[in-house]
Amino acid sequence: MYIAMNEFKIVLGRELEFENIWRNRDSHLDNIEGFLKFNLLKGSSKEDYTVYVSHSLWASKADFINWTKSESFRLAHKDAGKNSQNYIGHPVFEGYEVVL
Repeated sequence: MYIAMNEFKIVLGRELEFENIWRNRDSHLDNIEGFLKFNLLKGSSKEDYTVYVSHSLWASKADFINWTKSESFRLAHKDAGKNSQNYIGHPVFEGYEVVL
């Protein structure tokens, strides 16, 4: 299995708006080969931001990479820059292969 995570720094006071964007968006993940699960995680708040992490579980790293090259991926991310006022910096990606 493979876990793909993006960490976001969300401007204080914009957390609910950020959550609603994710809650109401079409992720285009339905029927994607190898996709298993998605979670949006809320972490701690700092002086000027709150940490969020998008967490997706895949059957394999290859399945995740194939999705990132697909039309479904492009559709899911087409409006990503539209809400830049909510973010401090760009999301930071980390991918993990499950060993146990």
